[in-house]
Amino acid sequence: MVEDRQGEFAAELASLKEEHRDLDHAIEALERNIVGDQLQIQRLKKRKLTLRDRISYIEDQLTPDIIA
Repeated sequence: MVEDRQGEFAAELASLKEEHRDLDHAIEALERNIVGDQLQIQRLKKRKLTLRDRISYIEDQLTPDIIA
């Protein structure tokens, strides 16, 4: 059961990291455009932050707790 959950987390993590990279490229492309849509850029950046939070959560779940 635990291994299944870790596999699900690992798959979701890979997908989120890929989407995060894609957003980076989309934001860069919009910012290079002289008449870049600032509202669209702002929405993409917000989505990117949401993804970063989820990625951090999943990485924490995959990292075993170490009792000091």
